[in-house]
Amino acid sequence: RYSIVRLSASSPASEAGRAEPCRLAGWSRRSLLALLSPLLAPSAFPVGPVGAVPPDPLVKLYFGAGCFWHVQHELVLAEQALLGRRGVDVTAVTGYAGGTKVASDQGGAKVCYHNPKGIADYGVLGHAEAVQVAVPASQVGAFSQSYFGLFGRKGIRHDPQDCGGEYRSVLGLPGGQDSPLYAAIAGAAAGTPMRLARGVGDEDDTIGARSVLVYDSDKFPFYPAELYHQYHNDFMGPPYGTAYNNLLPTLYKEKKLSAVGCPDLDPASIVKSTV
Repeated sequence: RYSIVRLSASSPASEAGRAEPCRLAGWSRRSLLALLSPLLAPSAFPVGPVGAVPPDPLVKLYFGAGCFWHVQHELVLAEQALLGRRGVDVTAVTGYAGGTKVASDQGGAKVCYHNPKGIADYGVLGHAEAVQVAVPASQVGAFSQSYFGLFGRKGIRHDPQDCGGEYRSVLGLPGGQDSPLYAAIAGAAAGTPMRLARGVGDEDDTIGARSVLVYDSDKFPFYPAELYHQYHNDFMGPPYGTAYNNLLPTLYKEKKLSAVGCPDLDPASIVKSTV
């Protein structure tokens, strides 16, 4: 058994009251530290080699535009071309995002593909198909260009015959449109037929509006899909090839993919399968 849980944004923490400062005659610890603070500042004690390159943190983004099989393949190609990733370094994973509800049982929150038992059906829960990728912050704009390129010059996704809220166009990042990285995404969308709109959850299809719903991934998190949906061939063209399909057993054996508690393949069959 499982229950449906509605997601809600956490309310901001209330500001703690401030104690009345001590009023003592003569020197206080606060006044002494104020005098010494220029000497104690981090800049007074440089750490690391001079001229060291600042870190470029990875940011988890998710992208959706119709069936996630095709989107995953295209984003793996972008990882290879833009980020130089191969094999176990690939991070693109199919899943679900953008809904306001999840199913909950003893195994925790879950979102699943359509299944005969109706367990945690992502369409019923308001989610869309999406692909999550870990991207260096400095490459968010360039990587987003690859995503917007999926819509072509007419702003139509790869599989317009698949319609409904499950196939709406989505993009998620921490902070959403309020993120400091959003400017890079908006710049990538400029000059394309796609317009960006704030995602509020559970929306219908976006294909007629040529819009991409931008979600705060902290409020609308990503839920990985079943193993059988990872690195799958698309039905709209020729197979993607064995090297691509073999990413499933490769990443599973490296524990970078795992079962999600939904009706799925037997994991033992994945360990044995290499095309």
